[in-house]
Amino acid sequence: MRAIWKREFRACFYTVTGWLFLAATLAFYFLYFYVYNLSYGYPSISYAMNAIAFLFLITVPVLTMRILAEERHSKTDQLILTAPVSVGKIVLGKYLALAAVFTIAVLAIGLSLVLLGSFGTISYAENAAALLGFWLYGLVSIAVGTFVSSLTESQVIAAVLAFVCLFLGYMMEGITQVISSSGNLLTRILNCYNLTLGMENMLNGELDITAVIYYISMIFLFLFLTTQSIQKRRWSVSVKKPGLGVFHAGFAAAAAGAVIACNLAADALPDSITKIDLTSAKLYSVTDDTKRMLADLSTDKEKKVELYVLANEATQDEQLASTLRHYAELSPNITVTYADPAVSPNFYEKYTQDPVSVNSVIVVCNERSKVINYDSIYETEVDYQTYTSQTTGYDGEGQLTSAIQYVTNDDMRTVYEITGHGETSLSGSYQEAVQKMNLNLQSINLIETDSLPDDCAAVVIQGPQTDFSKDDAQKIMDYLADGGKVFLTLSYTEKPLANVQGILEAYQLELKRGMVVETNAGNYYQNPLYLLPDISYDTVTAGVSDEYVLVPRAQGIAYPDEEEDSTLSYTELLRTSDQSYLKTDVMNMMSFEKEDGDLDGPFTAGISAVDASSGAQLIVYTSMEMFTEDADYIVSGNNAALFAASISSLAGEEGESSLIVIPVKKYSKERLALPQGTVMITGFTTILAIPLLLLASGIFIWMKRRKA
Repeated sequence: MRAIWKREFRACFYTVTGWLFLAATLAFYFLYFYVYNLSYGYPSISYAMNAIAFLFLITVPVLTMRILAEERHSKTDQLILTAPVSVGKIVLGKYLALAAVFTIAVLAIGLSLVLLGSFGTISYAENAAALLGFWLYGLVSIAVGTFVSSLTESQVIAAVLAFVCLFLGYMMEGITQVISSSGNLLTRILNCYNLTLGMENMLNGELDITAVIYYISMIFLFLFLTTQSIQKRRWSVSVKKPGLGVFHAGFAAAAAGAVIACNLAADALPDSITKIDLTSAKLYSVTDDTKRMLADLSTDKEKKVELYVLANEATQDEQLASTLRHYAELSPNITVTYADPAVSPNFYEKYTQDPVSVNSVIVVCNERSKVINYDSIYETEVDYQTYTSQTTGYDGEGQLTSAIQYVTNDDMRTVYEITGHGETSLSGSYQEAVQKMNLNLQSINLIETDSLPDDCAAVVIQGPQTDFSKDDAQKIMDYLADGGKVFLTLSYTEKPLANVQGILEAYQLELKRGMVVETNAGNYYQNPLYLLPDISYDTVTAGVSDEYVLVPRAQGIAYPDEEEDSTLSYTELLRTSDQSYLKTDVMNMMSFEKEDGDLDGPFTAGISAVDASSGAQLIVYTSMEMFTEDADYIVSGNNAALFAASISSLAGEEGESSLIVIPVKKYSKERLALPQGTVMITGFTTILAIPLLLLASGIFIWMKRRKA
């Protein structure tokens, strides 16, 4: 077999075929690599590989058309067929030679990861999964081409038939959709030849073990069929009258049956075993918070949760279906049932009178229910340049976890937003975070009430612009003295807010009025006033401790050392660098240069103060602007995640898991910033220079051998 492998591998490069295959594959790949990765800065090579998958329909037939058809045409196959070498080794040697040529191209593509990683942070695991899927799809395509080449002595016919077979495998999903959009027995059978499905899963960053098994089994099947095709002719060469059973349809049926059984067994395994989520956003798995919530649910036998999906199971949104399977696997108390709207169009009316779209989910436990409309599963944004809607995030886990918490908990608490002093109301992702915790969010003006309501789980004071009256401030302090929870953000105002500062002073917190200027380039974003502070690890900051949060135009907070006899304890959440300082004369600030009277850093920008005697907790952030949509967008939702964790810490009870918030999982990744000169030089080298050099080498070797 080794001799056959060497012979075929050398043959690929003694002619133009191998060089042409490498040149075409790399030229097209690096063209898309230039567009997506170098120009647009996408940190994943899956975009480029997905774009060139169609190329196999052309390049693979050219590569494989001669591997067996030429031998048969030139009658040299007689020597191989009568040689003391098993047919299986002949086929495997030839196949591995072609696979080696393709693997060289894949390794060259893999080197582009090293190049991309030199320009910024990329997920090597996610890209490796994509590269594996691309490689396996190519190997299956070569196996198909090898089989077709064994059926004919015409290279042209072999190339055309290989193209047709690969085209069917490439387009099978679209073909089955045309046959039946809801799926039937025929489409299920045809989808067994969907060659791209597994690759697509891995291009998305999911290591799909079932896809790996599928590709390996399909390679085995086509090589086995190739072996049987040759075996029939070999017997014909050896004897005049072949015996029964040397080549029989039963062999092919048995091989196909074994492949089907292998894949059915793999499909029967739970997703937790066969699906390994390698995406940085964990798009295809569930978080540890959800796992803990489901573990708690499993201990209560009375809480059985039904997830009714308003869809035909065969046409259900696959990503949502995968998430639902995870939930069912993680808790025996959860059951997923599909209610096809075509069969039961009025099923949803048992739980709501509002219209519900297809693919929506109704979560039911005992007498409580909640509808998750399909529109809320995906986050979309409008591109105002093209006026098109783009899907930017997936919120299936967030919505499901929130709904399960809602139907399994009878206690609904209320968070009150203080108004009447120019406060900024929570909006967008911040309101959504409160809703996901199943907390009622209501506004309250302190002048209209003698005290905060008894159902108050927490108070939010978002950047007051005018001072509280003494009476309003006293109501907040009375609420805290009774074990209350307060979330307070501050913003710089021209006049001091003496009564607001009085609330801080009750907890021995001192506000350093002014604006913090950061001089350490690693601790600010574009502007020295837009801080990227160091994040201390705590239950509140655990979800963002390895990320960035943006704190625009912050003031400073000072707090005392904890004393043994004091009931107050402090946890610093956000802290500026030692190179920061505080501009005290903000109204006359003309530059970021340090001036007389400015205070040296570092400064605390976020702190949690707890009074052990009353159980009260006060969380303070010195920038109101950090909890706005604009700031949150810059750091990909980290500010909203910090807000949600802060509210959960305040409104939740110790040890409970009913205030979990799973943020939207973003599809987009932080783009890389590449110098334009580097982009142009790299693009020219990879798209033109390297492929042309490969092609020229092939032509030179071919012409030299032709003259010899």
